[in-house]
Amino acid sequence: MKILLTLVLLTLIIIPSYAQEQSEQQIVLTDKGTLEVGLSTIPAQPQPGEQTKLKIDFINKNTKTIQEHIDYSITVTKEDTQVFGIPLTHTAIGSVTIPYEFQEAGEYKVSVDVQGILFQPIPTETASFAVTVGKTSQPKNGCLIATAAFGSELAPQVQFLREYRDNIIMSTTVGSSFLNAFNSVYYTFSPTVADAERNNPILKESIRAGITPLLEILEIAKLSSVGNGEVTVLTSGIIASSLIGATYLWPAGLVTKSIRECTRTGIKIVMIIISVALSLTLISNVIGNVQFMMVSTSALVLSLVGAGAMFSSVIIWKLVQKIKITFL
Repeated sequence: MKILLTLVLLTLIIIPSYAQEQSEQQIVLTDKGTLEVGLSTIPAQPQPGEQTKLKIDFINKNTKTIQEHIDYSITVTKEDTQVFGIPLTHTAIGSVTIPYEFQEAGEYKVSVDVQGILFQPIPTETASFAVTVGKTSQPKNGCLIATAAFGSELAPQVQFLREYRDNIIMSTTVGSSFLNAFNSVYYTFSPTVADAERNNPILKESIRAGITPLLEILEIAKLSSVGNGEVTVLTSGIIASSLIGATYLWPAGLVTKSIRECTRTGIKIVMIIISVALSLTLISNVIGNVQFMMVSTSALVLSLVGAGAMFSSVIIWKLVQKIKITFL
């Protein structure tokens, strides 16, 4: 369990290039004061003709935690004309992410109607938000950690990370679903890390050195991403995730006896986990369930990162054993 937690935390730190900017969450109390509703957009500045994700959280106003089991509906209007809507539905987890493509620039109103809490109907309560689409100036809070490490968002390394994110990963539903899940974690700590980098030259140089192998990994993965097909991008992601685990996390596997001395049974179990995660990802893509896809793609990436770390540590351990035998 400790190893799994380590893999998750390190994965979130070393792959900042996968994150797309997310706007600061707006939190509004419903008009009757029972519940708070939070709204953020991905990307931070929506553009017409491009997919935007509306991330909505239902928040208990007393505990400030996510309120589970909410019945809700959503209406998006522009100049009092409805352009999009979600009929009454239920979220068990209390958070939803809804993809929508705004067709025109301008000011939009997003209204969230709450009609039930914990399976109990309530009189409709509404929280309303303003969303601006099509602002010409682009947000500058994309790859925060990389930007701070290399000094500017115009640095070639940062531009490459952004290009890989936007033109390859974000070109498909599978890729954007993983980013959506990743963003919710990445932007909780990346501003703090970026600020620390600016105030600590040693940390800045260390992170820059740590990101450099990632650039080479993504260059390799990019070779397999000719075109914008789901399978092509999925292949690129598999290669990148596996190499990231092998490059960054092999020490964690090497110091863990159960991993470095992994048996064939252990390898079979790992391959089964990866196969299941891959199958679930493909199924979620076919049925088009966004929440399911977020979970399955995240599971696939983490399992591949873990597998890469395991196999690289096993190989290194065997080489060390052979060297010992040779010198003995």
